[in-house]
Amino acid sequence: MEAFLADWAVGLPLVSVVTLLIAAFLGSLLTSSLGVGGGAFLITVMAGIVPPVALIPVHGIVQLGSNSSRAWLTRKHTQWTKIGWFAAGAAIASLLTVFLLGKMQPGVIPLLVGLFILWLSWGKVPEIGLGEKTAGLFSGGLITTLLTMLVGATGPLVSAWLGRAGTDRWQYTANFSTCMTLQHLLKVAVFGLAGFAFLPWIPLLAAMILCGYIGTRLGLKLMGKMPETLFRQLFRWILTLLALRLIWVWYAG
Repeated sequence: MEAFLADWAVGLPLVSVVTLLIAAFLGSLLTSSLGVGGGAFLITVMAGIVPPVALIPVHGIVQLGSNSSRAWLTRKHTQWTKIGWFAAGAAIASLLTVFLLGKMQPGVIPLLVGLFILWLSWGKVPEIGLGEKTAGLFSGGLITTLLTMLVGATGPLVSAWLGRAGTDRWQYTANFSTCMTLQHLLKVAVFGLAGFAFLPWIPLLAAMILCGYIGTRLGLKLMGKMPETLFRQLFRWILTLLALRLIWVWYAG
């Protein structure tokens, strides 16, 4: 079993592999059914298992699989003009990031992730709601893509930028999923250009993406049926505990 995991799961223990697969499933289910939150949940779990240097690119691949499947399943509701302006800002941000990655110490990434998740959990994420304005969409693509290269889980910020005004639940899900797909695709490209070796992670990533796809299908069936208020409070505390653990491990290390 140890030899198998060394080849298939980059040497991670079996319990870690199972945890990652469950987290991928639950993260996709959360985002599909509640609209946002799955990426934040997944990265806080991954940050306690995956080496810091691999955390952001590996999380990006899994989220690319999850969001692209959701974008495909809701494609008939996508508002492509909005996506185009968001994509323009995201493309420029990706070019800027190529120059920033070389100056960043990988060891600090779990700390940044932990602090960012705490802010998402307890801070006030403003409903920016610039999804109807081209300048707002462009700036959203630029700023949130820069952030996702550093802390990974910027779904709540993208959601705030897009807003829900003028869209029904399906249009919002389609637009959000397509923007996140684009963002994670650019992230994977940037880290690939920076020299990250994705090849050893492919078997584990494929299994996580499959689990995420199953979570997406189930989450879309549950959309609008889950009681959100109580669940969001419980979810906030789960994220908080995971984030505090990341910060403590970084401090103790």
